Amino acid sequence: MKVFCGRANPTTGSVEWLEEDEHYDYHQEIARSSYADMLHDKDRNIKYYQGIRAAVSRVKNRGQKAIVLDIGTGTGLLSMMAVTAGADFCYAIEVFKPMADAAVKIVKKNGFSDKIKVINKHSTEVTVGPDGDMPCRANILVTELFDTELIGEGALPSYEHAHRHLVQENCEAVPHRATVYAQLVESRRMWSWNKLFPVRVQTSLGEQVIIPPSELERCPGAPSVYDIQLNQVSPTDFTVLSDVLPMFSVDFSKQVSSSAAFYSRQFEPLASGQAQVVLSWWDIEMDPEGKIKCTMAPFWAHSDPKGLQWRDHWMQCVYFLPQEEPIVQGTTHCLVAHHDDYCVWYSLQKTSPEENGRVHQMRPVCDCQAHLLWNRPRFGEINDQDRTDQYAQALRTVLAPDSICLCVSDGSLLSMLAYYLGAEQVFTIESSAASHKLMKKIFKANHLENKINIIEKRPELLTTADLEGKKVSLLLGEPFFTTSLLPWHNLYFWYVRTDVDQHLKPGAVVMPQAASLHAMVVEFRDLWRIRSPCGDCEGFDVHIMDDMIKSALDFRESKEAEPHPLWEYPCRSLSEPQRLLTFDFRQPVPQQPVCAEGSMELRRPGRSHGIVLWMEYHLTPDSTVSTGLLEPVEDKGNCCWNPHCKQGVYFLNPTLDPRVPLLGSPRAVTYTVEFHPNTGDITMEFKLTDIPD
Repeated sequence: MKVFCGRANPTTGSVEWLEEDEHYDYHQEIARSSYADMLHDKDRNIKYYQGIRAAVSRVKNRGQKAIVLDIGTGTGLLSMMAVTAGADFCYAIEVFKPMADAAVKIVKKNGFSDKIKVINKHSTEVTVGPDGDMPCRANILVTELFDTELIGEGALPSYEHAHRHLVQENCEAVPHRATVYAQLVESRRMWSWNKLFPVRVQTSLGEQVIIPPSELERCPGAPSVYDIQLNQVSPTDFTVLSDVLPMFSVDFSKQVSSSAAFYSRQFEPLASGQAQVVLSWWDIEMDPEGKIKCTMAPFWAHSDPKGLQWRDHWMQCVYFLPQEEPIVQGTTHCLVAHHDDYCVWYSLQKTSPEENGRVHQMRPVCDCQAHLLWNRPRFGEINDQDRTDQYAQALRTVLAPDSICLCVSDGSLLSMLAYYLGAEQVFTIESSAASHKLMKKIFKANHLENKINIIEKRPELLTTADLEGKKVSLLLGEPFFTTSLLPWHNLYFWYVRTDVDQHLKPGAVVMPQAASLHAMVVEFRDLWRIRSPCGDCEGFDVHIMDDMIKSALDFRESKEAEPHPLWEYPCRSLSEPQRLLTFDFRQPVPQQPVCAEGSMELRRPGRSHGIVLWMEYHLTPDSTVSTGLLEPVEDKGNCCWNPHCKQGVYFLNPTLDPRVPLLGSPRAVTYTVEFHPNTGDITMEFKLTDIPD
């Protein structure tokens, strides 16, 4: 049987559904999963083990048998902990069949098959009774159903059903309780991830300011949380306006409700400022007394900042208020947390909603189109004035008074820069209805609706009539396309340039004129954990899981690089940056593949965890925009990454992970990289090796 999977196609700039082997989706799920990260999370594992031991002891002390229900068992780790702690029997629920099969093998390998029954079902489908999956209800409920937002993976409905149908009243629960915390801040940087700021353009006639439409100003924004590694945001990037506020708690040992609810906390601002952003995280207490606690708090709110556990499966949340609001120190306000069965959002009110009866239960929904078209990093990129200035400066060198410009990038302000800097006529292609509608609003707000022509069609369908019979003398792109996942997916611009070749005037200028793919060998501070074998976890053999991940990584797509925003994941350079391939946009896409082979010498000691890849766009011979490194690598190898882009990461085989000496036997990473014009794919292989004499 075949399955259909979506893949970005750089030749068309769209996501296409391709027929794949029936095991493809399963391998992708395993290869890109957080299982390895969770198994490496020692703090989580130890706290769960302590909580399970305590829960089993409480049940045994009451003279009862300890019957455990483990929902979302994954590898079976928590069930094995329960049996080791003295549980009489465990029912381990896992809906994902490949994981359920792995759990059966892991349980057997560790000798617990007589005490653990793995059930391959969703917990809401599990039955209780003489002919059911479980003969009786459990009296200990163990779960790990949480995401960064706590409830985003359906924890509330799962708990609600379990208490009604699968566990005894007043059962023990591990974790016993979760508490969500929030802190109100003012942050221009984080607010730039949510709203369009005025963009300034210096022209021969003075400064022009691109202003956002009123619809964007009023829009409450996207309903989804922005989960990030908050510890990588500098404290200088925000001003704290409130203490850390405990917003609400969920007691997992009692009946849980998934119904919509709200919780308000009154506070006095620590400083006057603009209330814009809510930073949020949670902790879980494994026991009723709250002595065994696992927290996601960032370093400034953590009881032991130096002992902070790095994890990627649980991070911290950034929420944006519907509108920024001024608050004054010495006054009183109420921060309100709302949630439904899967989402959390926040609002700020001057008085308690219980007092004024005003509670907005509906979660915010974008009605301006911008939050549907631009993700959070893209907002930040458009609001980066230095970046805008660089594009404007490059444009000044290629524009002429009689320039006929065609701009090709999704929802880009580049066409407005071209107009303000003196182009005779500007066309912009917006292939999607959403981008067309958004740009129309932005042009109208800036009185450019009759100055810039929007063409709503795919570039390959462009006609001479669309261009009013004129030839294009300047083809522009950032390039940026919403379907791009990896840095080189924006090479779609090259295919567009090829498709519109017939509409280009002889000697037409293309900006950017070229692009290049760059790479560098790095040692990650922590990100390596998501791909590193675990072997033994708290005394349990999980090699089967390691083998399963390795097998999944041997599949085609899993050998490719994967996107990560490296400003969130610190690393050290072990080699110098190296240009691998160059793409000349002044010429159409070639018919033959573009290949490169070579090696990168390792110049610093460290563990060669992987290769970072990024694109650089050469706007003109004197101006280059990087989607990767923004500054030269420091002497110690520290890197400064573009915060608006995801870089590609190719993880090296974990078995090839030696400590690399600075002196002595030199080592290198050899590479083979190939660009395939017919598909737009870039295939690559990197190997750690000795440098031949």
